[in-house]
Amino acid sequence: MSGPPTLLLVDVLAALADPVRLRIVCAIADSDAELSCGEISLPVGKSTSSHHYRVLREAGIIDTREEGTRRYQRLRRTELEAAFPGLLDRIVRAARSLPTDGTSSTVHDR
Repeated sequence: MSGPPTLLLVDVLAALADPVRLRIVCAIADSDAELSCGEISLPVGKSTSSHHYRVLREAGIIDTREEGTRRYQRLRRTELEAAFPGLLDRIVRAARSLPTDGTSSTVHDR
């Protein structure tokens, strides 16, 4: 098995551009611990959520640890901060200011 993926800005930004993946990242960022997939409420089915977790793993944003039949997710915060200082925190902060009713909005995070 190979090591963690190389962090490329274009891959990280593409992965975080999807609202479902952004919701996953915000949920993990809000937690002080790893979260299992079932602990994060998503508006999609199981196979679609598996796809979103895979995209986040392949982009290098999260790591997955298996324990029995459960998979636990954690942000690769240290690696992301080293590669792109402040990026993850700014994206999570901006995402928290988005409306949750499905309407779009322009976010200005200065």
